[in-house]
Amino acid sequence: MEITNLSFWETTNFYNTEVLIVGSGIVGLNAAITIKKLAPKLNVTILERGFLPSGASTKNAGFACFGSISELIEQEKIAGTEVLYQLIEKRWKGLQKLRSIVGDQQLAFENNGGFELFTPPQQTLLDECVSKIGHYNQLLKDITGEEGTFKVADDRLTQFGFHQTTALIENRLEAQLDPGKMIKALIALAASLGVVILNNCDVKSFNVDERKVQVVTSLGNFNCSKLLCCNNAFANQLFPELDLKPGRGQVLITKPIENLAFKGAFHYDKGYYYFRNVGNRVLLGGGRNLDFFTEQTHQFGETPLVQNTLLRLLKDVILPNTSFEVEQKWSGIMAFGPQLSPVIEEVEPNIFCAVRCNGMGIAIGTQTGEEAGEMVVGSL
Repeated sequence: MEITNLSFWETTNFYNTEVLIVGSGIVGLNAAITIKKLAPKLNVTILERGFLPSGASTKNAGFACFGSISELIEQEKIAGTEVLYQLIEKRWKGLQKLRSIVGDQQLAFENNGGFELFTPPQQTLLDECVSKIGHYNQLLKDITGEEGTFKVADDRLTQFGFHQTTALIENRLEAQLDPGKMIKALIALAASLGVVILNNCDVKSFNVDERKVQVVTSLGNFNCSKLLCCNNAFANQLFPELDLKPGRGQVLITKPIENLAFKGAFHYDKGYYYFRNVGNRVLLGGGRNLDFFTEQTHQFGETPLVQNTLLRLLKDVILPNTSFEVEQKWSGIMAFGPQLSPVIEEVEPNIFCAVRCNGMGIAIGTQTGEEAGEMVVGSL
């Protein structure tokens, strides 16, 4: 696209940079922060396709988690114990790095624990999860230094008031945070280090020659020495060969509910449904497994199938005999792939990717961005 009436100062200072990052979510911002800390004199610019981060960084549920028991079982079946250990370690370290960089107060970080719900038809799954508690507690002790992360917590059922729920497994290390405050704090830190962030600029393609990378966008052509793509699910629009697929997560939040009976982060049906309190509101999301094909999309929006299922879950299980009103609905786009580890690599000379967080962006995004930033600086 040809942009007219650009000044010499604008083309020199904004359209030419040393490192260009695509995506201003948790991965892109942490990559930029890492690069500026390692090489303060480098010019670093982030291009963001939306007015706000477009993928899931400010649209997720705000779970500071590393996986419920049933999720870990599924992941261990796919990847094996050694790879799962490495993944949990990255998730845990990523959360601790995020907390150290931003600070718990700015994150609105609360450790109210995490809980996985089981209904009567899930007795076989429950038995398997209970049998694995000791295994995962030992795995996590080596990573976190904490004893007894998971335990059966059926004694909390009456307190929480859930219906159609026969058992709970608690994760005492799980917490929750405010994704909007997280991104605001990361943007402020990046800006303080001299990172330039340009919004509403959609990257269309790129061309490489021996001296530079030219990046074609909706607002003109940018030139850089190194290009780092941190746009997660949208990365396969630039790199179709990447082994990732988008996954839409639909979310809703209620109006305030008087005397809400629970606090914490909750998982149901192998993590395909998740809910938490936000003050005295209930945030609920999930249902991607109801129709994987439809939810494998880059388009934001809601579907009656998922929304009606979420409402039934609210009415029949989470808030039985409680009046509630839904105040807001939205969706976020995540990236998934057959391998659970993120893609952090140089895909072409001077072209890098840090994508595919597999729905664990808050936990693994800081670590992923840091590793990508180190890779870019190491290539200079």
